[in-house]
Amino acid sequence: MEAAASLSDDLDLLLDAAERAGEIAMGYFRRDPQVWYKQGNSPVSEADFAADRCLKDVLHGARPDYGWVSEEMDASQHTEGPRHRTFVVDPIDGTRAFLRGEDVWCVSVAVLEAGIPVAGVVNVPARGEVFRATAGGEALLNGAPCRVSEPGKGEPMRLSLPETIARKIAADDRPMVTALPAVPSLAYRLALVASGRLDGTFVRPRANDWDVAAADLILERAGGLFSDVGGRRWRYAEDVASHGIMVAGPLGLSQRLRDIAGAIVP
Repeated sequence: MEAAASLSDDLDLLLDAAERAGEIAMGYFRRDPQVWYKQGNSPVSEADFAADRCLKDVLHGARPDYGWVSEEMDASQHTEGPRHRTFVVDPIDGTRAFLRGEDVWCVSVAVLEAGIPVAGVVNVPARGEVFRATAGGEALLNGAPCRVSEPGKGEPMRLSLPETIARKIAADDRPMVTALPAVPSLAYRLALVASGRLDGTFVRPRANDWDVAAADLILERAGGLFSDVGGRRWRYAEDVASHGIMVAGPLGLSQRLRDIAGAIVP
């Protein structure tokens, strides 16, 4: 049997694919692409489809035996590779921001092995930022190491929060939080935590694997944790309904963040 590709080789492939897909998406950015609406009134544009085709051509073309999971495909078409490695991709994470002409969207690509992210790239082409990591390696931003923040004890934490969550934080916990607007791209929001520009974020239930796979690994390798209020890591390939509120932040703040999330008013 042919030897499996190294994680370094897979990362190089992800970087190439994310760069190419980002260039394609930039060709549509702020140019009024055609838009359709999926179930739940979620927009998808011709840019999403074009970037998705590019990712599949580059990634699956190089690793046809890997599984494939993309936001822009029916769940019945998702496949798992015989070597238990699977590409998980979101061609444009933050489509609504993309369509509004905001620069906070990204291309998110990852490799899962036996259900765990082992290589990941978050490319933010409109900002010229590329985050990357492999299991066991450093998290990098534009080639330089990036780390989570280390706020002092008792200092308010800078949290990027959906408004629906921010207004439900218990009154006793509000002095501990500086609530910042939610970054529309979940992958980029987690990457901002990984690079220390945010102290943390809460994630509403019903996120999907392609939203978080790459950034989950990048955050972990930067010294952070993405978990539910009980401390359990994200479980890939499970029904989204099985996930509750998720918390992302530095390991040193993880318990504080989970306590605040756990006390959120229903």
